[in-house]
Amino acid sequence: MSESSKHVVYSVCNMCTVRCPIEVEVENGAVKHIWGNPHIFGGRYLCPRGAAGKVFENDTERLQYPMIREGERGSGRWRRASWEEALDYVAENLKKVIEKYGPESIVLGDRGGAFTDIEKAFIKALGSPNYFNHHGACSNSVHNAHNGIAGHRRNTVSYDWKNCEYAILFGRNILESIGSKEAKDFIDALERGMKFTHVDVRWNYTAAKADKFLLIKPGGDYALVLALINVIISEKLYDSEFVNKWVIGFDELSRFITPYTPEWAAQEIGASAKDIFQIARDLAKAKPAVIINQGWMTAWTADDYYLRRAIYMLYGLLGAYEAKGGLLFNKNEVDAGYKPLKKLVDGPPKVEKKRFDGCGWKYKHLSGDYGLAQMLPHAIVTEDPYPVKAFINYRFDPLSSFPDPVAYAEALKKLDLLVTIDVNYSHTGWISDVVLPECTYLERTDAVIVKSGPKPALWMRRKAVEPKYDSKPKYWIFKQLADRLGIGQYFPFETVEELIEWQLKDMEIHMSDFDAKGVVSLAKDQIMWDRKEGLKFKTPSKKLEFVTSMLENNGMQSFPPYTPPASPPEGHFRLVTGKVAVHTQGTSLNNPLLNELQGQNCLWINTAEAKKLGILDRDQVEVSVNGIVQTCRARTTDLIHPQAVYTLHGFGREIPLQTRAYKKGMRDNTLMTGLLTVAVGGNCPITDCFVRVAKAK
Repeated sequence: MSESSKHVVYSVCNMCTVRCPIEVEVENGAVKHIWGNPHIFGGRYLCPRGAAGKVFENDTERLQYPMIREGERGSGRWRRASWEEALDYVAENLKKVIEKYGPESIVLGDRGGAFTDIEKAFIKALGSPNYFNHHGACSNSVHNAHNGIAGHRRNTVSYDWKNCEYAILFGRNILESIGSKEAKDFIDALERGMKFTHVDVRWNYTAAKADKFLLIKPGGDYALVLALINVIISEKLYDSEFVNKWVIGFDELSRFITPYTPEWAAQEIGASAKDIFQIARDLAKAKPAVIINQGWMTAWTADDYYLRRAIYMLYGLLGAYEAKGGLLFNKNEVDAGYKPLKKLVDGPPKVEKKRFDGCGWKYKHLSGDYGLAQMLPHAIVTEDPYPVKAFINYRFDPLSSFPDPVAYAEALKKLDLLVTIDVNYSHTGWISDVVLPECTYLERTDAVIVKSGPKPALWMRRKAVEPKYDSKPKYWIFKQLADRLGIGQYFPFETVEELIEWQLKDMEIHMSDFDAKGVVSLAKDQIMWDRKEGLKFKTPSKKLEFVTSMLENNGMQSFPPYTPPASPPEGHFRLVTGKVAVHTQGTSLNNPLLNELQGQNCLWINTAEAKKLGILDRDQVEVSVNGIVQTCRARTTDLIHPQAVYTLHGFGREIPLQTRAYKKGMRDNTLMTGLLTVAVGGNCPITDCFVRVAKAK
């Protein structure tokens, strides 16, 4: 074998939302190995999902060619189509919808994240304001809470694990799920001597490393945070210099917090008042080098928003913003002294029409950055505030990620046009009119992104191998549709290389600058803002607003009285879901390697509660709500709160062509009936779901 047949490509993984930088070894036109990019993270480590990218690349059960539906929606009756035919079909039907109902009747949803510029530009160029992503079932409450208090999105800050002295993790199983770099940074911090408390409704691997573990009543997180604030204020443990300079509403918070003592919280959550006092004092002792981790931003309860606000207030009280070991503002290319990376979304004219989901007009305190995908069924069925007739679904699967998928699917079936662009089969794609196969991340080059952080950089996903089957890259698909719809002028490129050079032009950086390391660093040293005068809060006051103008100006309270979370009705449990290192929810379950590692989920249930129900470990159990039943095996354990049951999210796939994952395990979101709602933070309260559990007959 000649040496010339081997080469290395630096790229970006797309097996989960973290999008780690990778080094791809290519031999004779095929992927041989995938490693972490050693130039960025300092090592070649990668999680199981990243390592399984090679297997996914060669999977015969991925989407292979465009398909147009022939049978009823959901029947699985398709016919293969050429790209020309499929794109013409989509464009012609979009034109019909626009002519009859207006462009605002079209919505576009995607997974979210960094690589979203093209699809945001596309829907804007059509004249529709209706872009959304999955965050209504994920981080909306966190995002909107931080936006109200600090004027920043939740992802404009990052954790300085390297220098943290004390941390609290609320349900964040950091050693088992999502980010390999964060897990490594966390382990390094522990080895350096960082102390931490883990708070959850169940024990897990991260809890095993904790200095203190609190097994609390489900939904009790907010009560605990209020009690911590109570101690920090009443014992004057806060950073008075920071508070005096940067906080608005400290006096109001002080009055509000008076009744919420550790003794009160101990009764609410089933913990020790002594422990709560100690945790608050440990936080204060370590300030400002403290991290209070929100969990993986998952939407929890109806009052989730106020929990998130309280956590950000803790950061403010402890002076942990832009502090070594605390919460750092992410810096971008402009902060590093460069001109902005050009964005396609800046090209089309501003859309003045109001959003279908109420963001910005009905829900004035909620940002439209992520939207409210849970409101799509309501809009389709009621045509309130106007008809919604077409949904362009890019690598998004609301029928897997949102509650009540049966109701959601029935609404989607009423659309005039449902289009899915994806690399995998999905539940939403299964009922679509047209499915367009995107090539995998190893087979395509994507637009450049700014990887913001204390040391910002430019990242680029680069093609390692040629596309398999009849799949195409995203930039090409949207460019082809734009040309057919008469909006091609907003996409000034024919190739992805032309797009990238256009993006980089004002920065005087070129595509070739990525060759050596796969990234272009924009700052040699960490960029830090001056804590005394230079913090850039984007609220109207330019300060941290504990009394939040975004709420108060819209008839809402910054400090509503505490409402205890509901306890499960007799014979019921609160259903709690989570993630695991092996899988990215439902998207990876059919991967041959990852499915072999974990092919189905189980149900954690407290041993004593299981005994009452006649359930033994590994028994098959039925989990039910309102006549909807899911089955899986039980895992009986003392390491879960008696009011809760727990399962991994995303299993129980119902797509026959995904043969490895088909109907294995329980599909948790089918049990979350009636939860396609908008809680105060813009999230679905997905853990406000109470289920019955019984031994299977």
